[in-house]
Amino acid sequence: MSSQQINFTNPDSGHQLAGILDVPEKAKPRGWALFAHCFTCGKSLKSTRHISRALTAKNIGVLRFDFTGLGDSQGDFSSSHLSSNIGDLVAAATWLKQNTAGPDILIGHSFGGAAVLQATRLMASVRAVVTIAAPFDPQHVTHLLAHALEEIKERGSATVDIAGRSFTIGREFVADLATHKSEERIKKLGRPLLVLHSPSDPVVNIDNARLIYQAARHPKSFISLDNTDHLLSKEADAHYVGELIACWAGRYLPAEN
Repeated sequence: MSSQQINFTNPDSGHQLAGILDVPEKAKPRGWALFAHCFTCGKSLKSTRHISRALTAKNIGVLRFDFTGLGDSQGDFSSSHLSSNIGDLVAAATWLKQNTAGPDILIGHSFGGAAVLQATRLMASVRAVVTIAAPFDPQHVTHLLAHALEEIKERGSATVDIAGRSFTIGREFVADLATHKSEERIKKLGRPLLVLHSPSDPVVNIDNARLIYQAARHPKSFISLDNTDHLLSKEADAHYVGELIACWAGRYLPAEN
């Protein structure tokens, strides 16, 4: 695949966001995927790169980008929240539509999965949706902040350690989570849905996959990612996930010439 760095602006915030467009080398892509990374992660997470590589090998182009305040994107992470993530996704989809096509597939990893489930209704071009290790309720992410919730409530923000890195979480982030009704959005998704989840995921319990699957209407599919971790840190596991997505989503993409 060939990769190019791109930038686009979220018109709501005015922030410039950084992305990488991964393009299949041998043929015109049969479809385009938009990838939403996990909480506090980024477009360059190893598993994200490997999933994208597997998709481009199957002739599906991918746009992966950094949410506001993360990686190479502008903005203050402490002022971001799920609603701003949704706005970032819509801005990314607009860039894709104007510069290539699609997006045809929305893919969300962990908290990114919660974002794509909320954002799908805002993107008419989307043909299929995929969640990887996603929480059913966006408020699930607060378990990572449990020890700091009182400080966030009283002081307006707190610094928390997530995967060995420090992040400032604001009161607005926590308050915004409660405004998103996950079950209603999933029921009204109106797109084919693939739920991917490890039965031994220690970060987002497998029950979340069950709840997402039960709330969704057909066509829907579930595949157990046995013996994988939450971040898909093994290269082989990430490639496997990318190949699964390509195979499943192929049914909803235009036939190759």
